[in-house]
Amino acid sequence: MKHSVRKSDADGITGFSLTTILLTLLGILLFGMYVGVLMYGQNSLTVLNQLKKEKSHLSKEEVSLKAQNQRLQKEFFELKQLEPKE
Repeated sequence: MKHSVRKSDADGITGFSLTTILLTLLGILLFGMYVGVLMYGQNSLTVLNQLKKEKSHLSKEEVSLKAQNQRLQKEFFELKQLEPKE
C-alpha cells in the first residue's frame, strides 16, 4: 500500500511553513538592527572608544595645566614679594 505525502499549500520550498520563514527573517532583521545600533548608535562601542581617547587626552592636558599653574603661582608669589609694602 502506497502512502502519498501531500504538502499543504502553506509549506515553503524547504518544508517549513511560510509563517515560520517570515518570522525567522524578521528575527534576523531585528537582530541585525540591534547589532547595528550597538556598533554605530548613540551609545555604541565607537562612541565609547572616542570617549576613552578624549578622557586620556584630557588627563594629559590636566597634568600639563597643573604644572603650568604651579609655575605661574610661583612666579606670582615671587613678584608679589618684590612689591614694596605699604
